[in-house]
Amino acid sequence: MKAMVEKKIEGIGLEVMGLLNGLGNFTNFTVRTIFWTFKPPFRFKLLFDQIYFMGNKSVFIIFLTSSFTGAVFAFQIYLGFKAINADSFIGPIVTIALAKELAPVLSGLVVAGRCGAAMAAQIGSMKVTEQIDALEVMGINGYQYLAVPRILGAMIAMPLLSGIFLLIGYSGSWLIGVKLIQIDETLYTQKISDFMNLGMVAEGLIKATVFGYLIGIIGTYHGFAVEGGAEGVGKGTNMAVVWGMITVLVVDFFLTAFLAKIL
Repeated sequence: MKAMVEKKIEGIGLEVMGLLNGLGNFTNFTVRTIFWTFKPPFRFKLLFDQIYFMGNKSVFIIFLTSSFTGAVFAFQIYLGFKAINADSFIGPIVTIALAKELAPVLSGLVVAGRCGAAMAAQIGSMKVTEQIDALEVMGINGYQYLAVPRILGAMIAMPLLSGIFLLIGYSGSWLIGVKLIQIDETLYTQKISDFMNLGMVAEGLIKATVFGYLIGIIGTYHGFAVEGGAEGVGKGTNMAVVWGMITVLVVDFFLTAFLAKIL
């Protein structure tokens, strides 16, 4: 019995030590990427390539996700509000929810699943095939060449995708509210202008930028941390997606509480 308890305590201790070690490695990686972000040479072509990959290549997924999100959200609100004759508030409720929460969060989850996995897989494959070591031999810093463009690209692409999500999501809700449910179009749009303000849109864009940074730093970190060949690449890719999505959802709560006080 005593040996079993000691074994469990030892297991817990090893888990805690592993967690602290991982946190230390992640902090070290973050500091290095911040340092190399401001150190020349600045690789603008790599940055534009990453913005194109994360932004333009994700537009179709964002289009599908946002259009049906806006449509179903509007329809669900209508089902609840029609009993109290408040269906004219569908427009502002859907638009505010999209601007402040749904657009940045769902865009973040899409990008974490698509681009976070790609970052970890690309860098991880280079790590196990010793291409990163080859870059270092040629005098090219791996953090500056591989991590920084991806992190900055995610920070720039995410607000753009969030804005597209908001626009397409509103269009989907407008089609349901005005064309299907037959709410007066003038009343639908006027209510939005009465209740919305630029601070709500700014809140969503700030969140999207922060989520972009988190997705970029987590995806590249797990790529650089890959060990053990193809199996390690698969594990790193999985961890990048899981932790990217979890971080977006957790940080969203704290960002919401913080931004509510300053905006």
